[in-house]
Amino acid sequence: MSVTVTDERGGGARHTVEVRPLAIGPLRIDPPVVLAPMAGVTTPTYRALCRSYGAALFVSEMVSARGLVDGQPETLALLDDDRGGLVEGDAPRSVQLSGTDPAVVGAAVRRLVGDHGVDHVDLNTGCPTRKVTREGAGAALPWKADRLAAVVGAAVAAAGSVPVTVKTRIGIDDAHRTHLDVGRIVAEEGAAAVALHARTAATWYSGTADWSAIAELRAAVPAHVAVLGNGDVFAAPDAVAMLAATGCDGVVIGRGCLGRPWFFRELAAALAGRPVPAPPPWGEVAEVVTTHAQGLARRHGELRAVRSIRRHLPWYLTGYPVPPEVRATLVRVESLAGLAAALGRIDPGVRPDPTEVDGPRGPVQGPQIVALPDGWLAHRS
Repeated sequence: MSVTVTDERGGGARHTVEVRPLAIGPLRIDPPVVLAPMAGVTTPTYRALCRSYGAALFVSEMVSARGLVDGQPETLALLDDDRGGLVEGDAPRSVQLSGTDPAVVGAAVRRLVGDHGVDHVDLNTGCPTRKVTREGAGAALPWKADRLAAVVGAAVAAAGSVPVTVKTRIGIDDAHRTHLDVGRIVAEEGAAAVALHARTAATWYSGTADWSAIAELRAAVPAHVAVLGNGDVFAAPDAVAMLAATGCDGVVIGRGCLGRPWFFRELAAALAGRPVPAPPPWGEVAEVVTTHAQGLARRHGELRAVRSIRRHLPWYLTGYPVPPEVRATLVRVESLAGLAAALGRIDPGVRPDPTEVDGPRGPVQGPQIVALPDGWLAHRS
């Protein structure tokens, strides 16, 4: 389908782009949208909420390959795909895996496919978090090109017909850029797609995503390998603008959906060339928050659920004119009843300021000095 968008990044220029279903091996994702894993955020409950607002590929939180192979309970819990009755029918089950040992990664993928019926495996080579990179994993791994190739090859061999994809960043920092190496390795080792968060690990979440790196990757990777773009898609037209500006095959949504699971409804409309629905009134938001909290309570108990939902509340409240005393009450609630009472103090018909809703949200940390193993940058092998 041909879609036209005004690209604010291009000085207001209008671009027309052909939007097609995203092909990842045998999977067809329509619209071409993927939910990015976010630790402690994209839980099974929140993924189900997002899925209830539209089709896409919804990836699990990052799972440790070693933890999976060793049968660690906290790791196995991340594989739960309970949808809480929010979603009808079948949908691709997707898990993101992190690991640096090819044998362990291969064993983990065999378990995901054979024991857990996973339809898609994504390898994380982009996480910038200190505890991950200092072990040589996440965004640190692509610097060791031979090791990365062995990890990807082992995953592809173990997965059989199940597609394997790779999520990465531009590099460790501007002096150590690796995204084109990752694209080459993905193609050579038989993975189906590569997704690029267009920032370095050192940038973390600061500044502006460099969409030109996504275009560079798309130009360098064979056409049969899908290239996905990630970074600074905070409004539905941004997704169309990214496709037009970079030629990528699909978009990965991270911070843009925080406190906004209905963002997937808006993305589906924009990518189909339809008018983007207005942000929901507070009454609908309150129902979503309640459903979210109740789903967490079924899994973790009421107290843990309410304390977890408090992390999400500032995102849900973004753009809505909420009295300061109500905000203060919400961030301290200790029960589902208290949450319901506080939510009910906001006019259900009030709508948000669109300029705030469609702006940046979520973490903005950075820049940072990337933690790496001793001597990591001395050589590439």
